[in-house]
Amino acid sequence: MRLPLTLFGLAAAPLAAQPLAPQLVQTVSGATLDVSAEGQSRRTPDLAVVTAGVVTQAVDAASAMRENAARMDRVIAALKRAGLADRDLRTANIALQPQYRYAQNQAPAITGYQASNTLTVRFRDLKRAGAVLDTLVASGANQINGPDLTLDDPNAALDEARADAVAKARARAVLYAQAAGLRLKRILSISEGVADMPRPPMPIVMRQSMAVMDAAESKILPGEQTLSVAVQVRFEFE
Repeated sequence: MRLPLTLFGLAAAPLAAQPLAPQLVQTVSGATLDVSAEGQSRRTPDLAVVTAGVVTQAVDAASAMRENAARMDRVIAALKRAGLADRDLRTANIALQPQYRYAQNQAPAITGYQASNTLTVRFRDLKRAGAVLDTLVASGANQINGPDLTLDDPNAALDEARADAVAKARARAVLYAQAAGLRLKRILSISEGVADMPRPPMPIVMRQSMAVMDAAESKILPGEQTLSVAVQVRFEFE
């Protein structure tokens, strides 16, 4: 059986040669040196993050969850009245746990249930953050953790730290070159480590009485934070 000409032609035709992508080979003729350096930039935090929780207890699980949901609805409504946007409110955790009574030589007995609902709240206006924290308590929140102070957009600060790190690495390489009687020729490679954004320890604030509203308004002091970037730079000398 003869194959059709067109099919035979396809089967017999050689595969077209695929052009190879050019590969750059870096030629190093002089001595090399790897230098590690850390660059820094400083900024005042413009974003505070806290977690606000509602904890309720009841004899049965359904009642504990129902009361918890109602109180959290009041908390969320109060935050929105205070001007917080939906994008700055996020549910972090919802939990329901039985509560036990322990007695010697007896199996633990369930005495009720504890429901908790935790909300992550981002404050973009730090001057108003203290007042909003007090609003949280007034609306029913009985657990507040934070604040975690950070930058809403750290990119510009990190770029500043990167430039600082490379400048420090170059200055150190020049120092080594002069000490060795050589001349800095060029940078062969740069690699970056993990950016460091230190944050202060997170204190815990718990308020369970409306009487605290008679006290002075809570305050959040942003202070100043240092952002760090570590780089590894390879230099060539001649």
